[in-house]
Amino acid sequence: MIKNSKILMNKLKRIGLGQITSTNNKEDNFRKCKEMIERAVENKVNLFCLPECFAFISGGIHQFESRDNAEYLDQKGGIIERYKDLAKQNNIWLSLGGFHEKIKDDPNDMIYNTHLIIDSNGDIISEYRKMHLFDVDIPSKGVKMNESKVVKGGNDLVVCDSPVGKLGLSICYDLRFPELYLSLRRMDAQILLVPSAFMKSTGEAHWKPLLQARAIENQTYVIAAAQTGDHHSKRSSYGHSMIIDPWGKVLHDLPDNVNDIAFVDIDLDYISTCRENIPVFNHKKLNNYKI
Repeated sequence: MIKNSKILMNKLKRIGLGQITSTNNKEDNFRKCKEMIERAVENKVNLFCLPECFAFISGGIHQFESRDNAEYLDQKGGIIERYKDLAKQNNIWLSLGGFHEKIKDDPNDMIYNTHLIIDSNGDIISEYRKMHLFDVDIPSKGVKMNESKVVKGGNDLVVCDSPVGKLGLSICYDLRFPELYLSLRRMDAQILLVPSAFMKSTGEAHWKPLLQARAIENQTYVIAAAQTGDHHSKRSSYGHSMIIDPWGKVLHDLPDNVNDIAFVDIDLDYISTCRENIPVFNHKKLNNYKI
């Protein structure tokens, strides 16, 4: 199933992202994000993007901590209601990437890892539920993560219109699956959103080249809001939130261990120019590829 939302667009608008170090303190996380959103508004940002786990990240207490702190999207007085109010009060669109969404009446008590787009009226216009779940066990390095133990994977691709252009939604580990982004581009995505909480070891090796590859392959902007720093004694994130243009040029790269924002004006004409100069999507042999 493919989900697509439509609104009117203007040609040149400003998109921004925030880089934070979330913890298992929801109020502290909300305060940090609220301050970033207010800074974005001061800088005339039209769409502001927060990273995966913006609202909550496990404190390393037990493996079901994220599940136990999940909320319904329509929960009265919940985190998402507060962000909807922020969007409306500040007349700004929000990309909230990687929210622990409680699933109603799920027999296995699972949750979704959900990327939301909220418009300036405070309405949720798109919901993408993370498709590729991060399960890894490397005993020699003391690394073990099993996202699928508590998270249910989604199946729907999501592209939606926004004031800055057509957005293709994804979350973190999705970045390693180019087929997903090819599909989003074929659905006319102009801007790929990749909110993340990348591990330091893999981030140092792969984060930047993967983001640049997705931008170059699909001739789109890539906006990657990321977690950074130490969340607790056993988990830290790479940072380096990036904004990359359709030619693969890195326009912003926030340093690690810094909580900050960045923004850029989106030039839809430049996307068209890149696609006209190298029309790779006209040359693809989709019927020949064995994937």
